[in-house]
Amino acid sequence: MTDRREITLEVGDKEFTFTVTPQDATKYFNSLTQTSKVAPANNLLMNTVKQEERATLKALLGNPVLVMQLAGALLEEYAPDVEIIVKKHSTTLSA
Repeated sequence: MTDRREITLEVGDKEFTFTVTPQDATKYFNSLTQTSKVAPANNLLMNTVKQEERATLKALLGNPVLVMQLAGALLEEYAPDVEIIVKKHSTTLSA
């Protein structure tokens, strides 16, 4: 898998293409705080969408729930497709 991914999201009848890098994802996660979640998501979307699509996307980002849904969909698609299994350890003590 390449680190840089181009991802297209369809919102209603519009399509938006984003180019996401590990730096973009890291910047997003590092900027999340207890009281700030929508602004980092908005920044992620606006900084990674194609330049010519920014004005159209910005007009849709007035609803914070939509901002979070779009950022969530973008990050979910960007995530690597790996299987992670958490192994449970026995709570019994061995002698």
